[in-house]
Amino acid sequence: MTKIEPLGAEREPLGAVRERVLAALRQEIIAGRLRPGDRLVERELAERFGVSRVPVREAIRALVAEGFVHFETPRRTVVRRLTPTDVAELFELREALEVYAAGLAAARATPRDLAELADLLGRAATATRADDAEAITDINTRFHDRILAMAGNSLLISVMEPVDGRLRWLTRQNEEWPQLLTEHHELYESIASGDPERARAHALAHVQANYRSTVRHLFGATEIPRA
Repeated sequence: MTKIEPLGAEREPLGAVRERVLAALRQEIIAGRLRPGDRLVERELAERFGVSRVPVREAIRALVAEGFVHFETPRRTVVRRLTPTDVAELFELREALEVYAAGLAAARATPRDLAELADLLGRAATATRADDAEAITDINTRFHDRILAMAGNSLLISVMEPVDGRLRWLTRQNEEWPQLLTEHHELYESIASGDPERARAHALAHVQANYRSTVRHLFGATEIPRA
């Protein structure tokens, strides 16, 4: 695993240390530095982070609740493997909520909102040319987060928040970066048009294309049958 600097736990409350360990481990899973099947050992992680085992234990429990890791046995915790059901359910959620959000964003976007989206697209293009997977994942996540914010519906954001990490993890599985950039440009143009129906149509097409790319990468298939 990647070596990171100690967190300076002696200067921080336990809760703050736990959050830093949690954020670091979550990012390592999303970025693929901790891979499915890798084991999380409290003692080793505590030594690496320079903290006690208590915040590490709490961080691992939080990762279990978030769906990133699971207990194979009471004494063995590993990074989960995404199953076809996991992928199908997460994409069903994306279809329901991101398509709705895109329509609202088209109706409510301000010039400043659109300028921020365009800036993110420029950064995504730079990262895509550099083939920087971690930067691409981060920027693309911010792009979708910005659309959610533009929708102006706080309840929608609160519904998405508990699965945000898993959606980022899922997004990282799609490595067809140039195609993803093209889809985001099309989604941006549809939102900038101010036409909610057009924006919803492009958002749906984007989610469905991302679904096909993801299952192809993960399972060697073009589609997972859904009931």
